[in-house]
Amino acid sequence: MSLAAVLLLALGTGCSSGSSESGSSEKDRVTEKPGGRAGAKASATKGTDGRPVDIVRAAVAKARATSARIDEKIVLSDGTRTYTLSIAGPFDMARDKGTLSVDFPGGAVDHIDEIFSRGRIYLTPMQPAIPKGAWASIARDKVEAHSLLRAPANDPEHVLRQIAAMRKVTRFGTETVGGRPATRYRGSLDTATLSLGLTAKARRSLAKLHEMIRTDLPVFTDAWVDRAGRIVRVRLTHRFQTDSAEVTMTLSSFGQPVKAVAPDGSLTVPVMSVSGALPG
Repeated sequence: MSLAAVLLLALGTGCSSGSSESGSSEKDRVTEKPGGRAGAKASATKGTDGRPVDIVRAAVAKARATSARIDEKIVLSDGTRTYTLSIAGPFDMARDKGTLSVDFPGGAVDHIDEIFSRGRIYLTPMQPAIPKGAWASIARDKVEAHSLLRAPANDPEHVLRQIAAMRKVTRFGTETVGGRPATRYRGSLDTATLSLGLTAKARRSLAKLHEMIRTDLPVFTDAWVDRAGRIVRVRLTHRFQTDSAEVTMTLSSFGQPVKAVAPDGSLTVPVMSVSGALPG
């Protein structure tokens, strides 16, 4: 089995209104601190003692306690083909709502819109399974990703939760992000963290790769923290032989109001899963 089997995207968009094949349990998903999502976000500025790992975790928590504009680029390659996706939009992580536009130039489906609202995610277009003009609707805590380094339905908070699990974190210097200085920290992710949010099929593939190479996959993480103590950019990078994956997410315009209104019920179709290049 090659790493390309885990990295490459399915070149299409789909969804299912039937039962999910993933069979995931709650323990397979990213866990929060005691007290649930609100408890984790309330601890935004506590628990730091100057260690790089604690600085990054506190910066993630501080960003998740407010809103931000999300600009993300995902680049996947098998050495022959390269796929680039762009994700952008405002997201209120404190109130768990936001809107994202996802673009995949040259793809069979080159654009979808997403709305996160009241514990659900709405996606359109999702043809042919969902009629034109309608939105697929799925519970946010049930959606899963199908390939390595993809967040379920492009959920930006999933990326931040993975960054908060960085290991072996070291300070990597000061750079400029959005015209302002930010300290860069570098670390890595273990296989268990990479597995979070993946379908059962993708987790099995990842487990086989882990067994084959007898160590964690070489996935490196970078986090940029501004002088206000907030995460302003994150990057997850994987390269092995000819395969590569890189996810870069930039956060800006913190604290701005975010409007995210669910589509009218007459325009939504409940589904059990979503798949394809654009939703992950």
